[in-house]
Amino acid sequence: MFEETGGLVAVEAEHFAVQTETQTREWHITSATQTPDVSPDGDDSHADSASGGGYIEILPDTRRDHSMKLINGENFSNQPGKLGVLVYPVRFQTSGRYYVWVRAYSTGSEDNGLHVGIDGTWPESGQRLQWCEGKNSWRWESKQRTEAEHCGEPYKLYLDIEEPGLHTIEFSMREDGFEFDKWLMTKDRDFTRPEDAGPS
Repeated sequence: MFEETGGLVAVEAEHFAVQTETQTREWHITSATQTPDVSPDGDDSHADSASGGGYIEILPDTRRDHSMKLINGENFSNQPGKLGVLVYPVRFQTSGRYYVWVRAYSTGSEDNGLHVGIDGTWPESGQRLQWCEGKNSWRWESKQRTEAEHCGEPYKLYLDIEEPGLHTIEFSMREDGFEFDKWLMTKDRDFTRPEDAGPS
């Protein structure tokens, strides 16, 4: 179990409690000593620069660019909670609005989307996390893809904690091949994007 203190909680992505909805796509850990035996996977390991020396990737990765066929419900899901759901129990001491940030590694145009939810629900404010900048490197981002801005708008990705106590924070696949290192939630709307692995 993880715990929010002072309006902040930060979690290594590979420390999920359980994952569900794995019939089609599943999250796999990559580290210095562990490499997924799943194909196709168009990326080399990025564990040497990952926080804590490890990260997770949702595989297989069958769509890495626009030329590859999009199959809804298989290598893409605009509906949250349908594919590769990760569950993290978090005890919150403080209620309120928390902005969600994720550290990810994107190498192409079709491995840069994710959803986040809470307690089995998937609010609009947690859908379509999007990365466009910082390709081929680990990058923190907190932007939501919208019709107006496909590369994402800031301040739109958040979850509301209505009551203190134990909650489950959940992430689910939007695009396969997504590489996920770490996530955090902060009450600070103007939180400065970390250039490194971020808070522990």
